[in-house]
Amino acid sequence: MITESNFEQSESSSKMAMMAETTETRVIMTEISEDNDNSAAETMLARKHLAQKHHYPSDKAHGADIPQSCIESQTTSLAVEAAVSIVINGIHYAVLMASPYQLEYLAVGFLFSEGLIQHSHELLDWEVTHLTDIASYQKFAQSLNDGDLEFASIEQRLEQFQDYDIYIVELVLNQRCHQRIQAQKRQLAGRTGCGMCGITGLTQALPDLSHYSQANIHGSKATVPSLEYLLVLRQQVDATQHTHQLTGAVHAAATIYNQQLYLFEDVGRHNALDKLIGWQLRQKVEVDCVLMTSRLSIELVQKSIRGRIPWLVGMSAPTSTAVRVAQRYGLGLAGFLRDNRVTYYTGI
Repeated sequence: MITESNFEQSESSSKMAMMAETTETRVIMTEISEDNDNSAAETMLARKHLAQKHHYPSDKAHGADIPQSCIESQTTSLAVEAAVSIVINGIHYAVLMASPYQLEYLAVGFLFSEGLIQHSHELLDWEVTHLTDIASYQKFAQSLNDGDLEFASIEQRLEQFQDYDIYIVELVLNQRCHQRIQAQKRQLAGRTGCGMCGITGLTQALPDLSHYSQANIHGSKATVPSLEYLLVLRQQVDATQHTHQLTGAVHAAATIYNQQLYLFEDVGRHNALDKLIGWQLRQKVEVDCVLMTSRLSIELVQKSIRGRIPWLVGMSAPTSTAVRVAQRYGLGLAGFLRDNRVTYYTGI
């Protein structure tokens, strides 16, 4: 059953209680400054670039049937998209195209979503390396016993990689996780918009998530987030998503915990959710509701079920498969959070 709620209807609704008090909510941001300066400042997530803006000065033609376009040179901000290589116990596991920030949370959330770890303490150590020159690449290759270490070859590879930002996230997991790593090693790089790239088997792509069913975890339905609560959450996300305001090219996953807004941005929507899940694991917290600034596809639903998130809400619509899987495993799903309305698809 699909239920749509608008602002007028929600005022008289007694079933949709507020999940949390939001009047004193504080915003937690650790990368972009609070002054919301749109001057295209360089950050780890945004970078200046010279561009040409082609536009019509007005809707009316100046003495002609066809309006004359105007060309302006300007500096704009572009979202940084980096290749993030995940290396686990010396094994190259996957390459993600992601925003190079909060990479510890990204890696932990990704491994949890893959089913490789169950708890944060299974991660024994981690290190992030930014490959910027021959020396850093050679050091990394030697640490992995790469047999092709000729200087000319390294120079050739750097020439090949010069257009890319490359980060290496090296993780050390306990021995119990090692067999899982070998069994589920991905074969392909994951594109920015792809949460399942490299998965070659249907069982791996479409896993049984009964162990993570909300009914098994909570024993009863989670409280339905009210429209008022969700509109306040969206308003705070809109005001806080500074990298998106600069670039127009990143997604966010956000939640409120202890009256504080926690927001994680990335060029990939699944990466943003992995960062939030990784933060959950590292901080040992549970959240009631996560807002995504994107559509709700199946991989986001699977990640939310594994992450024991009671409610997943999107600014856009879910897919039909996402709704069916959410219904099966008890995940609350809502979408089209916009224009003073929201549509509930499951969980009511």
